[in-house]
Amino acid sequence: MTTPKFKNFNIEPYKPGKSKIKKLKKIIKLSANESALGMSSKATKIISNKGLNLERYPDGKSQNLRKEISKKFKRDPDKIICGAGSDEVIQMICQLFLKPKDEVVVPEYSFLMYRIYANIVDAKVKFAKEINYKISNIEILKKVTKNTKIVFLANPNNPTGTYLTKKELLDLRKKLNKNILLVVDDAYAEYMKNSDYKSGLDLFKNKDNVFVLRTFSKIFGLASLRVGWGYGSKKIINALNVIKPPFNVSHIGQMAATESLKDQNFIKRSIKHNLYYAKKLKSFLERYEIFSNPISANFLFLDFEKCKYTAKYFYERLKIKGIILRSTEDGYHIKNKLRLTIGSKNENLAFMNAAKKILN
Repeated sequence: MTTPKFKNFNIEPYKPGKSKIKKLKKIIKLSANESALGMSSKATKIISNKGLNLERYPDGKSQNLRKEISKKFKRDPDKIICGAGSDEVIQMICQLFLKPKDEVVVPEYSFLMYRIYANIVDAKVKFAKEINYKISNIEILKKVTKNTKIVFLANPNNPTGTYLTKKELLDLRKKLNKNILLVVDDAYAEYMKNSDYKSGLDLFKNKDNVFVLRTFSKIFGLASLRVGWGYGSKKIINALNVIKPPFNVSHIGQMAATESLKDQNFIKRSIKHNLYYAKKLKSFLERYEIFSNPISANFLFLDFEKCKYTAKYFYERLKIKGIILRSTEDGYHIKNKLRLTIGSKNENLAFMNAAKKILN
């Protein structure tokens, strides 16, 4: 039989953080930056409701969710679009803005889906060097040409945990050509309590050439339900709605996300937990000459350059004990580093106990 010809993509596929270990049923997964405290009890209540009418299509415009987002963040609902995770919104942005041979600039160590979706529409991806694993405005601007259409960046950045300050982010937008769309991914913004930081949503409320991404997969704990959203000019949102899949966010996802936004106590507890254990883990690992980024998001970027053991050795020994971290060699091609998600209290203590045995 003959297979009809299809398009070949010279793309390295996305490799998520591992979630299974052969022969082990009970594992501790600290590889995907998921919520340490799970989800809000308000969201749990929605999901456990047996009276849901799942035979009906969801609201294709996510009207109630957009209304709740608008209320919480004091933003115009007509400038908000919802997606099946923020990665679907990234995909739509690439489809809307990019033609073959257009150029996209991304930091060299950035969320892999920016480059993947840009490559799928035949755009050329240019990588801006990072300085000590931090995004550099100078290096981004060096890569900009007359063909540049989009600059993507996450702030704070994944997987490095570093971030651009409010001043640096404003300066980048000022120095970029006004016809270039700056996409700021705020995936970890809720965790950020650093005094020199401001989210893209706060900084670019009325900028038509900035698009901001948000997700319910991190602090809200709804990763499995795939809910994200984007904020941009009405012109961009209207155009995205033309190409948006008709029922892209599930009914349960919309309802759980809507309720999660109302649970301020859960958010406060999550932030408090993250700060406490990030400091504890950072201090613990430094005793073994394993250093990391200043505390920012819900993960640490671990550097083994001064440790007597390599990142690979530590990673494999932890796996034997049923604990999974994120190898930064997969996809990112960063050697001798690991990414550690801040887990629950029990997960963090189990990690420290296992690490102590390995490193001693």
